[in-house]
Amino acid sequence: MSDYHIHIFYSEEDGGYIADIPELDACSAFGASAEEALAEVQRAKAAWLITAREAGRPIPEPSQTVVS
Repeated sequence: MSDYHIHIFYSEEDGGYIADIPELDACSAFGASAEEALAEVQRAKAAWLITAREAGRPIPEPSQTVVS
């Protein structure tokens, strides 16, 4: 199973956590905690994918393999 890599980091400047998906252009989110940022970026990813499909834009394949 593959999924997109999610990068989460603390931003001193913003005073919270930022989560982004490098493979999806401009797909990022903010949260007061890392968990909140992760939940928000998951919602952003879903919206990004829906919008790309509706617009007929190419969707990059996930490059990360998830092992459970």
